[in-house]
Amino acid sequence: MGTENPSPTMPVRSRTRGKNHSGGQPVAGVVHDHVRHTENFTVIGNHLAQHPELSLLAIGLACYIQSVKPGTPVDIKTLAARFPEGPTRIAAALRELESHGYLRRSRERTATGRIITRTVSCNRPGHHGSRPTAATAARRPARRTGADEPKPRKRLPAVPQPSCRAPGLLQAAMDVLAGLRRHDPRLFLSAADAEHLVPGVAAWLERDLAPSAVRHALTANLPDEPLIRPAALLAHRLTAQLPPLPRPGTPAPPAPAPEPRHPFQTCEGCDRAFRAPAPGRCRDCRAENGASG
Repeated sequence: MGTENPSPTMPVRSRTRGKNHSGGQPVAGVVHDHVRHTENFTVIGNHLAQHPELSLLAIGLACYIQSVKPGTPVDIKTLAARFPEGPTRIAAALRELESHGYLRRSRERTATGRIITRTVSCNRPGHHGSRPTAATAARRPARRTGADEPKPRKRLPAVPQPSCRAPGLLQAAMDVLAGLRRHDPRLFLSAADAEHLVPGVAAWLERDLAPSAVRHALTANLPDEPLIRPAALLAHRLTAQLPPLPRPGTPAPPAPAPEPRHPFQTCEGCDRAFRAPAPGRCRDCRAENGASG
C-alpha cells in the first residue's frame, strides 16, 4: 500500500489590498518609482515641497537655491538668465520665500562702498537648535581682551554752522547728504556722520546756493583710490570751500521742499537696494531697458 502524505495542503491566500503588487495599486493618482540616491542629491523637507501657501514657482526656486553650492549667485538677474521666467515673476517668488522664512536678504556695504544684497537660504525656517559647525565657529570673532579693545574713533573735523536752524533748511541739507551715494557709492554715510555734516551743508544752502551746486562741490574731482573716511573728506570740503555770504539786501532764497522719504526696495532687475514707493526697478535698470527698447 502507498503511504499517505502527512502534510496537509495549505489553502492559497488571497492577496491583501494595498500590498505592493499590480492588484493593489491605486486606481488613480501618482505611483512612485523610486530609486535610492547615493550621490549628487539634495534633501528637501515636505514642509517646503508641499507648502500650502507658496506658489509652485516659489517652491521650485527654493529647491534650486537649496541645491546649489555656497557662493553661487542667486540674484534676480542671474536667475532670470538661468530660467525662462522673467525677472518680475522671479522677484515675486523670492519675496514669497522671504516672507515665509526660506530666504533672508540683508543689505551690506562692501569695502568700496557699494551696497549689495546678501542672501541666506534656510532649509528649515524657525529652527535654532542646531549646533554651530567648526567653520561657523571659526568665523565668529574672538572675544576681545583689554589689550585688544579697538581704539576710539577719531573725531570728525568741525564744519561751518548756519545762522539759523530752520527745520526746512536742515531737512534740505540732510537730503543733499543722503543723495551723495547715488553719485559716488563711496560717499555712503552713517547716521552719526550725516548728523555731524548737516549744519555744514545748511551753512552752504543759506548762502544762496542750490542743492545741486552743493552736491557738485562735494562730489567733484574725488580721488580714485578708496575713501577711508568719506565723512572727514566732506567735512574738510565744507569748511575749506565755504562760499561767502550773500551781499546785504539780497533776499534769501526759499528753503527747498524736502524730497519724500520712500522705503527701501529690492530692484527686480539687478537686486540692488533703492528707495521707491513700491517694488520695481531702479533708475539704472529703467534706463537700460529704455535704451534697449
